[in-house]
Amino acid sequence: MTSNDAFSPDSHRADLHKDPARVSGMFDEVAAGYDRTNTVLSMGNDRLWRAATTRAIAPKPGQRILDLAAGTGASSVALARSGATIVAADFSRGMIAEGVRRYGPSAAGGGVENLTFVQADATELPFADNEFDAVTMSFGLRNVNEPKKALRELLRVTKPGGRIVICEFSQPPSPAFRGLYRFYNDRILPVVAKSVSSNADAYDYLNESIKDWPDQPTLSAWLREAGWSDVAHRNLSMGIVALHRGCKPNGAS
Repeated sequence: MTSNDAFSPDSHRADLHKDPARVSGMFDEVAAGYDRTNTVLSMGNDRLWRAATTRAIAPKPGQRILDLAAGTGASSVALARSGATIVAADFSRGMIAEGVRRYGPSAAGGGVENLTFVQADATELPFADNEFDAVTMSFGLRNVNEPKKALRELLRVTKPGGRIVICEFSQPPSPAFRGLYRFYNDRILPVVAKSVSSNADAYDYLNESIKDWPDQPTLSAWLREAGWSDVAHRNLSMGIVALHRGCKPNGAS
């Protein structure tokens, strides 16, 4: 693909410039089959990562939690089972529409009562200061063109003492395993994506964005720089994914 092709209005493949309109358009195209494709490409690990994220957030009845980059709402539904009030936000209109179709008031059984969907830009959230008890973002921060700004926005909307949990692809620390992982992403993932996805080019972008994404200590540093305290991380699946956690200081506004 040439540089001109990369910015063609008819192309629906995002690149590492992460233009918001292009990223949103790409996810709009894959919304209907997004969850199924992710399960296939991750060999079922996406469900394990979601469960680990839910445990880290530890949602409780009466809490108000923001699930940013919620996609079609699979992660949000897992959180809503706790009885907490969940706001599922995403930049992609297509993802939000699919989530509402599956879990909104018109869905079978009346949907999920304590779950609402909102279209939102991670760098300019449409929420008040100190609105949420916890905020979380799974596999979305990597797609934001200003991730540090997004971390500051998440801090702004979190109540003092509230928590953040970021689940994101990362860099396996073992050189040998990292080599196997790169082989899978470079050689196997594109072939499988072509057979199961409506937009295989989107998964070329996925591979590129994972390679370009910083390692675990760097993301921890970004969180501290944004104002989060007690920052820590743990690896999942040998570091293919990392869970980063932090708290908003009690004295922060």
